[in-house]
Amino acid sequence: MTIAVAGLCPARLEPVRRAFAANFEGDFPELGARFCAAIEGEIVLDLWAGHADRSCTQPFDQTTLTPIFSSSKAAAALMCAWRVGQGDLDYGQPAAQLWPDFAQKGKSGLTVEQVLSHQAGLCGLREAFDPQDWFDWDAMCARLTAAEPLWPPGTASGYHPSTFGHLAGELFRRADGRPLGQALREELCEPFGLELWIGLPQSEDHRVAETVRPPALPDLGKLTEAKTLAFFKPWSAAPAKDLRRWRGAELPASNGHATAAALARMAAILACDGQLDGREVLAPGLAQEAARGRITGQDLVLPFDLTWGAGFLRNQGLGIYGPSQHAFGHSGWGGSCVAADPERRLSFAYVMNRQSAHLIGDPRARRLIDSLYGCL
Repeated sequence: MTIAVAGLCPARLEPVRRAFAANFEGDFPELGARFCAAIEGEIVLDLWAGHADRSCTQPFDQTTLTPIFSSSKAAAALMCAWRVGQGDLDYGQPAAQLWPDFAQKGKSGLTVEQVLSHQAGLCGLREAFDPQDWFDWDAMCARLTAAEPLWPPGTASGYHPSTFGHLAGELFRRADGRPLGQALREELCEPFGLELWIGLPQSEDHRVAETVRPPALPDLGKLTEAKTLAFFKPWSAAPAKDLRRWRGAELPASNGHATAAALARMAAILACDGQLDGREVLAPGLAQEAARGRITGQDLVLPFDLTWGAGFLRNQGLGIYGPSQHAFGHSGWGGSCVAADPERRLSFAYVMNRQSAHLIGDPRARRLIDSLYGCL
């Protein structure tokens, strides 16, 4: 059966529509998905299809919100960049200048940019605790301040799947005074009409797509203490059994809810040197400074050689966000992604509700991204 694809697709981008439709066929068909691209912040492609629920009774359409998991980190990193531009946060300053208790256990020299580039050695916590504590912001921040890093801070990157949100969010809060999710709504989403939340209000629950978990665990390679603590302990992440509590909490590493259009427009700020709709969001040059590589090499948690900016994953050496080595963004558990290409002033985002086991570079997203670049 041919899937009905809706949305915006000019004739020159027809190969992308065909690739999108093909994702609903084969051995791992989509349930519901959306792919969106913008040039100079203007949406030039917006495709959606499928169903928002497992029973296939609700359409996946332009109003559907999707959990984007770690693609949320791109929004958190952008907000940190915005705060740097306001002068209250500096990438090069010790994190403990803002957060004095963070200096414990050898962390006094860690800079803000090292924390944001996954160099803090806090990808997971050794001491067991009740997973419900993830919903207690102050308690989790206290655990992070008291924790001893799993490797010498600043010597290597090790992806922080869950703790990144509290680390980045607490640095932001101490610089700004507001929770990061609140500031995201007030400074970016509401002014530009972006359907993106970190901490979703209950009024939007009816729009959220049901997620189908991956068919297998991701392949992290040989398990180490860092990988086990980051992903496989009962306390490694906030429990999502109580969906309302999980959706409503502020977890900047993992519980963003968004449309692909909102993500593509958000990333346009990064692709267009801080501009969106003719308004300056970031000072000139700040987007590139946020994306500048801070560390390159074998990540201690993800089984890849990676280059991390200040919260952004750079495309160099990966090719998961198209051919440009200057593109950057973030991917989320199960397949979502959002990225910016400053060379082409292009941004794009992919969301879906059937998750795959790929850690980054989901083949469904790559097929769409490669088709898009082939048309440009």
